[in-house]
Amino acid sequence: MVSIKEVPCQKLIEVLAEELKKEKIIEYPEWARYVKTGSFKERPPEQENWWYLRAASTLRRIALDGPVGVQRLRTYYGGRKNLGHQPSHFKRAGGKIIRNILQQLEEAGLIEQKKEGRKGRILTPTGQKFIDKVIKKVIKQ
Repeated sequence: MVSIKEVPCQKLIEVLAEELKKEKIIEYPEWARYVKTGSFKERPPEQENWWYLRAASTLRRIALDGPVGVQRLRTYYGGRKNLGHQPSHFKRAGGKIIRNILQQLEEAGLIEQKKEGRKGRILTPTGQKFIDKVIKKVIKQ
């Protein structure tokens, strides 16, 4: 069996996003068309399926890093804030988008909250099967 680390991440995220959309695991909220993904961005995302790509990327990140919380994902998706002539500073991404995606993935049964030890979300056996199925599709392409 091929692990998630051996598959090209860009292809994996694209196919994961298609599967999440096709199986209607993730719902695109109405307000998502108008929001920026963080305070460091100047405009909202221009891609039509950016919500599904972010959800696929989040699912991959949880599969790789084990127990992951919202704050850690905010740092992962953060970026540089342009302050004009002043030096740039790092800003974390917005938490509402990440929290909403995590809640939708939990409702679908792909991830769950870990209570003991380092807290955060971890992959369930159903989520692992889903990712393995997508990895097989990526390898066949």
